[in-house]
Amino acid sequence: MNTLQTRDPRKEFGAAVFAAAQKNPAIVALSADSGGSSGLGEFQKTWPDRYFELGIMEQAATGVASGLATTGKIPVFCAIAPFVTSRPYEMVRNDCGYMRQNVKIVGRNGGITYSDLGSTHHSLEDFAIMGMIPGMVVLCPQDPNEIKNAVDAMIAHNGPVYMRIGNEPLPVFTEDKPFVIGRGAVLKEGRDLTIVGTGTLSHPALLAARELAEKGIDAEVIGMPTISPIDEALIAASAEKTGRVLTVEEHYVPGGLGSIVAAVCAQNHPVPVKMLGLPKAYAGSGPYKDIMRYYGLDAGGIAKTAMGFCAGRN
Repeated sequence: MNTLQTRDPRKEFGAAVFAAAQKNPAIVALSADSGGSSGLGEFQKTWPDRYFELGIMEQAATGVASGLATTGKIPVFCAIAPFVTSRPYEMVRNDCGYMRQNVKIVGRNGGITYSDLGSTHHSLEDFAIMGMIPGMVVLCPQDPNEIKNAVDAMIAHNGPVYMRIGNEPLPVFTEDKPFVIGRGAVLKEGRDLTIVGTGTLSHPALLAARELAEKGIDAEVIGMPTISPIDEALIAASAEKTGRVLTVEEHYVPGGLGSIVAAVCAQNHPVPVKMLGLPKAYAGSGPYKDIMRYYGLDAGGIAKTAMGFCAGRN
């Protein structure tokens, strides 16, 4: 098997914002003392009058972004995921959501990719809280190609958007094509089980499907880079085809991708749904790959859960 090329998701994001800003002077960038780490260093050097450093004041940055949007600017505010979602949540909900402002909020180092800094720096509830804001689009691109193209789609969308990206290098495994908000894709056809992945876990889901094939289980893999609005038609069609659905995500099990997919299935085509994510507890700290393996969120863990699910053990 050929080794896939990997790229830094933050650099891909920063390069995409820079490229978009070259074409559209309305784009401005905001940072909360982390512009360089967010991939926005070149943006700051090139357009210092379009770059706003707010320091460690995410609540203020959210309000400033909303204000800039009222003047016709397209603000892109990027910082560590829990600090742009949980910390300024009231401002995101009211200033951006309720006021329907054209603000783009990007949480980097999402999930537990800031694994060594512990629970204060983990973002395991962002799909749930951001997805509950009326009109808020929630994106979780799966590889560098999707990050680049999701930035373009995010900028083109008129309204508030939250996008989560990780920190660990990501393999390139999707086509370089326009990103369509609200649309998923079948990454691998199958008949025995549907695995729905998003963000960092879609590629491990594909690797798990290969392991399952060796065990005689033909898994269909769906990549779902839009959490809200989700691709209901694709989920329902695959559920009808395979008869059971496993969701995998770097998020708490309650309130995330699994809860949304389960609701879609319940309303459209009821089938057994197994949700694989992190338990609703403060996760430990340590090397990222070790923590993911501990929670069964690597390819081997996903395959093990899928085999048990298909055997009726869980």
